[in-house]
Amino acid sequence: MDAGMLAKLFLAGAKNLESKKEWINELNVFPVPDGDTGTNMTLTIMSAAREVASLYEMGDVDMRSLCKAISSGSLRGARGNSGVILSQLFRGFTKGVKEYDEVSIPLFASAFEKAVETAYKAVMKPKEGTILTVAKGAALKARELADGGMEDLGEFMAQIIARADEVLAQTPEMLPVLKQAGVVDSGGQGLMQVLKGAYDAYLGKEIDLSLDTADTAHTGGRAAGGNLEAQAAAEIKFGYCTEFIIMLNKVFNIKMEMDFKAYLESIGDSIVVVADEDVVKVHVHTNDPGLAIQKALKYGALSNMKIDNMRLEHQEKLFKMSKKEEKAQEAPAVLEQPRKDVGFIAVSVGDGINEIFRGLGVDHIIEGGQTMNPSTEDMLNAIDQVNADTIFILPNNKNIILAANQAQSLVRDKKIVVIPTKTVPQGITAVINYVPDLGVEENEKAMTAEIASVSTGQVTYAVRDTNIDGKEIKQGDFMGIGDKGILSVGIAISEVTLKMIDEMMSDERELISIYYGQEIQEEDAGSLRAQVEEKYPGCDIELQYGGQPIYYYIVSAE
Repeated sequence: MDAGMLAKLFLAGAKNLESKKEWINELNVFPVPDGDTGTNMTLTIMSAAREVASLYEMGDVDMRSLCKAISSGSLRGARGNSGVILSQLFRGFTKGVKEYDEVSIPLFASAFEKAVETAYKAVMKPKEGTILTVAKGAALKARELADGGMEDLGEFMAQIIARADEVLAQTPEMLPVLKQAGVVDSGGQGLMQVLKGAYDAYLGKEIDLSLDTADTAHTGGRAAGGNLEAQAAAEIKFGYCTEFIIMLNKVFNIKMEMDFKAYLESIGDSIVVVADEDVVKVHVHTNDPGLAIQKALKYGALSNMKIDNMRLEHQEKLFKMSKKEEKAQEAPAVLEQPRKDVGFIAVSVGDGINEIFRGLGVDHIIEGGQTMNPSTEDMLNAIDQVNADTIFILPNNKNIILAANQAQSLVRDKKIVVIPTKTVPQGITAVINYVPDLGVEENEKAMTAEIASVSTGQVTYAVRDTNIDGKEIKQGDFMGIGDKGILSVGIAISEVTLKMIDEMMSDERELISIYYGQEIQEEDAGSLRAQVEEKYPGCDIELQYGGQPIYYYIVSAE
């Protein structure tokens, strides 16, 4: 396989992952509205795909340039744990092939092994039953086939995919939390879609490899080259993201499935049809959701129906882009400030929480967190904006720590210290405990020690039925989620929040901080505070407006 064919396969894998991202998002264990594995992996691979597409369209791809585009693009675009691990898999693979004009089966096997080795090294505590396990299964099969003398590249790929699928199916047995939720690992499934898309391209299936480089869905809010006008002119061909489940009243055989998919293709795109014994999960982008629904009703009753107007969402993203560009115009003024010894960067979401961090002396806020994980490149851009010798980064989300660490490894002219804060309250505690008179290493040690004493709970709603942590959860229920699992479930926000706080408390806790979100009225938050004060008279209770979306309350106890 030469570089041109490898580029084609990479683009096909990226496009297949992109088309399945919403389905992969729904595989997240916790049924929260910000499950984003598919989105993170798609944004990561698309960052590289745009660079690869530029080379591919020129028609003269060499292996070294291709490998640089894949490795650099995915590295800088990496978002979330799944995205960072995917970027490291690509980085390792490209290290294994970049010095060769063609990739043979033995070289593929070696590159697969290098990919897995690199990805495992990037994770401080690798966990089996994840994307890492699926990648390792693929690499072991590749080595077995190469050592066995296999010469048919197509069969080589087919057997690797089959083995990786088997490993993916076993992930619920490796991670009890997956088994409880009744899902396979979402990151592993994302990797499988990349491999399967690449294999389809190798088999010669016709695949649209063109990329909409102006689409902010793939750039995290920045159109290619910063061209907002191009983004505004971008056309969404099919306006409604339509999803539902068919509860079958008849046998849904292969012919029916093919006919149904063909019909959906005639009215839309981004089609996913996943059939089980009794149900069929459907996803399609179309201009007339009613047509898809009418066709589906021929096979059974419908449930879990969801229709989103993507054109309206597109306009909202454009508005946010324009606001960000206005703020970006002020960035040079930051660089003109005198160089200082220490600066701070915090990932935050919500007007109130942003102001809290600014009031504590944080120099730069990265908008993101639960609903949009910032990329490694976002981290690097923020580091450029802070004119300091040493910069402390507060990720404030466990799914952002890897991206921050990756940015840290790429910076040479400043000392970057990542404090592994997993929640906003931990980030606030960390910056409060910074002592200017202490050295960098002493502060890092002290801040890291202090965040361990902070217990965090967050209240949101369930997007699907599931059973997890011994709790039966129905779609629409409110959930109190703690540091290690779901603490409370119910149909009333205040009751769920109070129960969550009960589960968080212990005798040594002296301070309870409550940050209420944008959907909570101040009087309701005040009423909650009064109830907490009555129940825990020996504790100091702080109530502050956070303004965060999706999470009605964020609570810390320390």
